[in-house]
Amino acid sequence: MNKQEAKADSGKPQLTLVPRKMLPMIAKVREYGTKKYGDPENWRQVEIKRYRDAAFRHFLAYLDDPTGRDEESGLPHLAHLACNIAFLCELEDLPS
Repeated sequence: MNKQEAKADSGKPQLTLVPRKMLPMIAKVREYGTKKYGDPENWRQVEIKRYRDAAFRHFLAYLDDPTGRDEESGLPHLAHLACNIAFLCELEDLPS
């Protein structure tokens, strides 16, 4: 058995399947939020309901104008939506 055969990847998520374009979008929203609130981990202290509401607002704004941008940050609503969904995925107690 060679080293590659011994490497057990079965059951591990194939992260290369995740669309990568959303990662810099989320990072820009995170950079904006960190600058605004002064703490890169502040998002963990926010109630989950607020992220649900924010995600829904950005989703509705995106549906109204797919190229629209958030008035305050100047970033696309879709980027804010992706970031809010990422926060919810992190904070909700969901099975992986």
